[in-house]
Amino acid sequence: MMLIELQSAAVHFGAKHALTGIDLAVTRGERIAIVGANGSGKSTLLRALHGLVPLAEGRRQVGGVPRIAMVFQRPFMLRLTVHANVELGLMLQGMPRRQRRERAMRALERVGLAGESQRIARVLSSGQQQRVALARAWALQPDVLLLDEPTASLDPTAKREVEALIGEFAAQGITVLMSSHNLGQVKRLAGRVVYLEHGRMLADVSTEHFFNGPLPEAATLFLKAELPWT
Repeated sequence: MMLIELQSAAVHFGAKHALTGIDLAVTRGERIAIVGANGSGKSTLLRALHGLVPLAEGRRQVGGVPRIAMVFQRPFMLRLTVHANVELGLMLQGMPRRQRRERAMRALERVGLAGESQRIARVLSSGQQQRVALARAWALQPDVLLLDEPTASLDPTAKREVEALIGEFAAQGITVLMSSHNLGQVKRLAGRVVYLEHGRMLADVSTEHFFNGPLPEAATLFLKAELPWT
């Protein structure tokens, strides 16, 4: 079942063309990694899929009314407790108070942070804050989870914890799209890889093909860490 589709999509920020001619269809249950050099358009593509940035050209279509949640590279924590940070999104959805409190606690249990529920979220470590952000997203019970560099700047232990959570969410049937520079992570978590360069999609293939099959020259150089600076 198609959940989100971009057709000939373009995003412009003033004179800068952040995305050009993007055709991408996301179906239920997929695990998609978006890769490319810095500035290639990965974060913008995630935002375009969510509908957070307007399209200068093309169309965005959704199948049914999918619930979409996004976790940003540096998740914003309010000056509230961990529990309140998770509960807020449910409150904005209009969920009754008792139900949202229970759902928020279940989400924190899911990410191993129930014991931190009454701490102020901003004092937590980066890895813990990322887990709070994942709990906040999971509590919304999304059909699609968008992750922008979910383990950037985390230590190895925190990366393993976050990767394990992402894998568990995908196993529940949540469709996962994530941008990542970590090619090992892409191999572990993704079934499909989209490669971007200068806002254009040069490859959209299975993970097996991306690492073992023929690719456009730029994607091959990227894999070899030989892509020249521009």
